[in-house]
Amino acid sequence: MIRIFCLFPCLLLLLFGLGLDPAYSQTEQSTGNSPSIQIVRARVLESQRNGQEYLLTVRVTGSTYNGQILQLPYLPVRQTDSTIVIRPGDEMLLTITTENGQLKNVRVSDYVRDQKLLHLTAVFVLLLMIMGGKKGFKAIISLTITGGAIFFIMLPLIFQGHDPILTTILISAAVSIVTLTIIAGKNRKTLSAIIGTTGGVIVAGTLALIAGTAAQLTGFSDEEMQTLLFIPQQMHFNYQGILFAGMIIGALGAVMDVGMSIASAVEEIKNANPSLGVFSLIRAGMNVGRDIMGTMANTLILAYTGGAIPLMLVFMAYQTPLIRIINLDLIATEIVRALTGSIGLIAAVPITAVVSAILLGRAKTPKTRHF
Repeated sequence: MIRIFCLFPCLLLLLFGLGLDPAYSQTEQSTGNSPSIQIVRARVLESQRNGQEYLLTVRVTGSTYNGQILQLPYLPVRQTDSTIVIRPGDEMLLTITTENGQLKNVRVSDYVRDQKLLHLTAVFVLLLMIMGGKKGFKAIISLTITGGAIFFIMLPLIFQGHDPILTTILISAAVSIVTLTIIAGKNRKTLSAIIGTTGGVIVAGTLALIAGTAAQLTGFSDEEMQTLLFIPQQMHFNYQGILFAGMIIGALGAVMDVGMSIASAVEEIKNANPSLGVFSLIRAGMNVGRDIMGTMANTLILAYTGGAIPLMLVFMAYQTPLIRIINLDLIATEIVRALTGSIGLIAAVPITAVVSAILLGRAKTPKTRHF
């Protein structure tokens, strides 16, 4: 089985590497006489700056225009940022529009960043392998499977019109089972963590649905959600459901962390003192959970708050009243997101503690008793 799981990181690197191939480009196929759009790479040969605008001479490094030299203007989006410097050798993304086989328009789309991201990913994987050893390798596999489940199963199902909340809960449960089994093995501790994680996610999802509906959250506080109204497929989504699905996925990692931490703690306590009964193990698991839940709740709330710093500075600049801030759809959404996720991980503490105590309390050798 582990050999099969090894294919997932390889597939991920293959797909990622394809995007980093200089000859790789993305094309929107044209029909009839409609324009065709290609996204290609180009290397800057010469860069002349006039105020905020650049005049770039570039060589295309991909697609049918490989090697062709083009000259075009570029005005950075952040016009107030005087630190932007484009030098010869830099890579840019170009959007090339053709019609009837003829070049119609060329513009600079953005900087090429994927290679830098790959380097950072390589550092992450390397450190995880060095520090974690076999556990680190398993973590990489589980992370790959989690990403695959989200991008290749959950998102396509939601896009096809399936209920986003139910889909997300089922995917979260499946991800928890696979991930925790890979990391900790097939044993009572893993089963306890899976039950605790699933219970916490269900609590978080249910509360998000109840609180979000009561607060009349629309789901349109994000620009990305508004963009879904204008996609070419003209599909009608359950926008509130997508919002709540995002809340569930956002809490999954923290809840899974809490579930496994408590299950591991209860197992270690049982191994250290095999004479402890179920109620003593429950009390020990709850004591560990009380120490964990405070820091994990802070982790969730700080993560969501960090993304809102620019918005909070805007409120401060315009001296927006607190009552106005709290009642904004965007702010109310983030509050519900943070609190429901935190409540979900709090709920995972007693669920995991009780299940772990019941499963491990009666086992003489917990490490060798499998389910």
